[in-house]
Amino acid sequence: MTRGPAPESGSGAAVRVDRAAIERTYGLIRPYIRTTPVVDASGADFGLAAIPLVLKLELFQHAGSFKTRGAFANLLTRAIPAVGVVAASGGNHGAAVAYASAQLRCRARIVVPEGANPGKLSAIQALGGELEVHGSDSGLAESYARGRAEAEGSTYVSPYNDADVIAGQGTLGVELTRSGALDRADALFVALGGGGLLSGVAAWLKERWPRLHIVGCSPENSAVMIGSLAAGRILELPSRPTLSDGTAGGMEPDAITFPLCQALGDEWLTVTETEILQAMRLLRDTHGMLVEGAAGVAMAGYLRQAARWRGSAAIVILCGGNVDPGVLDG
Repeated sequence: MTRGPAPESGSGAAVRVDRAAIERTYGLIRPYIRTTPVVDASGADFGLAAIPLVLKLELFQHAGSFKTRGAFANLLTRAIPAVGVVAASGGNHGAAVAYASAQLRCRARIVVPEGANPGKLSAIQALGGELEVHGSDSGLAESYARGRAEAEGSTYVSPYNDADVIAGQGTLGVELTRSGALDRADALFVALGGGGLLSGVAAWLKERWPRLHIVGCSPENSAVMIGSLAAGRILELPSRPTLSDGTAGGMEPDAITFPLCQALGDEWLTVTETEILQAMRLLRDTHGMLVEGAAGVAMAGYLRQAARWRGSAAIVILCGGNVDPGVLDG
């Protein structure tokens, strides 16, 4: 699927995240984050006739995912009240906010949807986050958490619907640039949930490398952003269980990432649960990397299109590594 209709007007349409904002954010958060590895991973390792491939290993970020960048970007750009912060997350964003809050010595309460990954919930608690369960999916949890923060005067930290968070995720693109990987890349594969990662990275990369083909990848079982992009407006769509819990669930109706994805993404791709699991196993078996389902989604998208990019070079963002190893043997 390529770009869909133009977005309907809305509160998010005027939001712009540019290279200057991302560069400022990188300077702000750099003391608190890891510069994660960028590695060459020959396509031959995956049985793909030596198609050039670069992996950005955000699974080695603090708290196990790229979300830590956005959490610090949010918390470091505002005064945190004594009551602390509230976030909504099925896992990685909650862990990132809990980690960042602990480093900055403020209280963090994390609202999680019913059925959230138990391993990720344990990680949130281990990092100092206080858990509260509400709603059947991430969209409902987000609405509740935002309302609670407004009522009590705490700071709400959105997983994606916040310009500072998006700029924080865009700092991953700064590191890709400095690694030299972009000098020969033709395509970038990135997991797509609420769109914060794609929006931030694409905002950094597209201005300098307009030819870079950015492919947003989602699981077939929960592709709310892709369905919304096809319709030209944010939809309420059902989500089925998926290995990619980090990208699952709905979006807020005014999500600023929607027009950003519409403007900056080039193609949208859904992958099956079988493809996600195969990609996760392949990364484990060929490179010893334990990645979570969302990272598996991006890798599965690349594997689906690998032949198309023969003779070119591609980058896959492995966005997180918070996974129970037993999942890969299921």
